Amino acid sequence: MPQHHSIVIVGGGTAGITVAARLRRAGVEDVAVIEPSKDHDYQPLWTLVGAGVFPLEHTRRDEARVMPSGVAWLRDSVVTFEPESRKVLLASGEPVTYDQLVVAPGIQLDWHKIEGLQGHLGTSGIVSNYLPERAPKTWEAIHSFGGGNAVFHFPPVPIKCAGAPQKIIYLADEAFRRQGVRDRTTILWMSASAGIFGIKRYVDVLQHVVERKGIEAHDRENLVAVRAASREAVFHHLDTGAERIVPFKLLHVVPPQSAPDFIKKSPLADKAGWVDVDKHTMQHVRYPDVFSLGDASSLPTSRTGAAIRKEAPVMVANLLAHRRGEPLVARYDGYTSCPVVTGYGKLVLAEFDYDGNPVETFPFNQAKERWSMYQLKAHLLPQLYWHGMLKGLA
Repeated sequence: MPQHHSIVIVGGGTAGITVAARLRRAGVEDVAVIEPSKDHDYQPLWTLVGAGVFPLEHTRRDEARVMPSGVAWLRDSVVTFEPESRKVLLASGEPVTYDQLVVAPGIQLDWHKIEGLQGHLGTSGIVSNYLPERAPKTWEAIHSFGGGNAVFHFPPVPIKCAGAPQKIIYLADEAFRRQGVRDRTTILWMSASAGIFGIKRYVDVLQHVVERKGIEAHDRENLVAVRAASREAVFHHLDTGAERIVPFKLLHVVPPQSAPDFIKKSPLADKAGWVDVDKHTMQHVRYPDVFSLGDASSLPTSRTGAAIRKEAPVMVANLLAHRRGEPLVARYDGYTSCPVVTGYGKLVLAEFDYDGNPVETFPFNQAKERWSMYQLKAHLLPQLYWHGMLKGLA
């Protein structure tokens, strides 16, 4: 007989653990989390690891420590879904059946889509904050930088934490100035997007930061290849198709990202490969016993931990209502937050909804660089995460 649990959660990251904790607090007895990793990372601090502020260990806990009490941890991974029979198949070959399923496996980093990159990350000045083990290498490269082209890449969206590729540019600029090498350094921001930020309220302040720091910003440029031996990055312009070869001494790469392959190939996926859910209730559009939130879902909002903090209580409320046979009345409005670090001790806290409307927490102008908001990100939000979100309390 297959192993059975009342609610099965695929993924033990931010979304999965937050949901599991909320379900347990709501009195659900039989909850299982499928997660292969032994580590749990607080990813929003990886940028500050890459900027030399924190060691990597500051961002990591054992997965066992964050797993809610009473939750069954299946340390395995999912290879396929059979929603018609309410079943998932694990990599071990074991089937697991459920009454309801929550799909939250996170996003897939598609490093292979950049020609010549594999095998060279962490060498020849090529770094990335998008892998925890590589983030300290970013700081090593910045700290030892002696001048030349420092190239920072932003791929086509969606990606997780779309502000992260921008934050490390500003921090690197300030580090170069402290080290006395900024006057012999050219910082190039090569972005596949059409502008500096997607929400109008915050564009002016961030544009001013770019101008103040003397950063060369190039839009609609997509990284397609890396030539490690000659230290050249190859970009294609997304509108004209023109090729641009940019030499570098330092190259910060952000990988293209997509839904995990096992999601793309499953009956749960929409045409783009994401788990196909209603953007307000987070219930699957074809399979009522399936819900999804976080990075692998089709929710058209920025993929951030802040978004999950608002998604989770709505999704749990709707899941519990569904189990009782009641209407799903809780609504998620697309809230997300992007704390854009603009330097050591400076941050613009952007908060907005599906329609790009500001949904700000504080009674002052958040479209301004503030020391207090930097302290919030660096010190207060991690505590809220470990002791609030992951405990089902925030």
